[in-house]
Amino acid sequence: MARDANPGDDRIRRRSEELRNSKEYTMSERSSVTVIGLGPMGRAIVRALLAAGTEVTVWNRSADKAEAMAELGARRAESVADALDRNQVIVLSLTHYAAMYDVLGRAPERLREKVIVNLSSDSPERTRAGAEWVRSHGARFLSGGFMSAGDDITHPASYIFYSGPREVFDAHVDLLRPLSAPEYLGADDGLAQLFYQALLTLFHPWLIGYNQALAVIERAGHDVDRFLPFAQRSAEAFPFFMAEYAAAAKSGGWGDEAAARMMVAGAAHVVETSEEVGVDATLSHTVRELWEKVAAAGAGVPMYRLLRDGV
Repeated sequence: MARDANPGDDRIRRRSEELRNSKEYTMSERSSVTVIGLGPMGRAIVRALLAAGTEVTVWNRSADKAEAMAELGARRAESVADALDRNQVIVLSLTHYAAMYDVLGRAPERLREKVIVNLSSDSPERTRAGAEWVRSHGARFLSGGFMSAGDDITHPASYIFYSGPREVFDAHVDLLRPLSAPEYLGADDGLAQLFYQALLTLFHPWLIGYNQALAVIERAGHDVDRFLPFAQRSAEAFPFFMAEYAAAAKSGGWGDEAAARMMVAGAAHVVETSEEVGVDATLSHTVRELWEKVAAAGAGVPMYRLLRDGV
């Protein structure tokens, strides 16, 4: 069993072995790519590419993760220079763009004529600076923002934002398609990260809030499994609220002073309920404070304008 076991690993190994031994489908006829960075997302990327019949070269700072992918059929590169030399298209799955400089900076002379597809997370401005740095070394560049259900990149809800030159995207989208559905946003290198980070702006407080809700139920002596279907049912209304507030944002935002006062009271009740059962209510305190600012602003200043303009 591979050290980085996954339910589909045996199938991927068999498929890789079949392709290596196939006389009708030789290595020279197969698409190929290098993946640098083998955290959970990087390993998911490698698995998806191998399952699609792509020849994959891998490099990672810690050799054990690269070895686990080699057991599935990937080819291990001995160095960053070797990883860059193996293929034209290089997919990066790193923690941030600073790691890109650290890694690719080990062999910048090998970047000429390469295509760097950076699926790492960072701010739009740092992404634009990173794209400029890559191009200054003679390579082409695409930015990607990976919207996925954890590291389940084959989940139907998973997709990837891309931005950068359209011709670079069009030339390589078929190679990248096994990673998740591609969503091209435009030539601005920072666009993929702008949309990606905007969606994470929703996800992070939701995740903390959901865990706070589960903690409240459990600390009050009730079963979270009983609560789960109600939470899922409540989430079915989210698309309605998203559309309503997006429409309202175009006219300045939703709500008036009376609505803000109502939300202050509601947020206070959430804080009180959490603290009554001993659950950390840090997020709810912040929510209440924001609604208090909206109410104090008066004159019908909605939350959207408060956040947008810093009223």
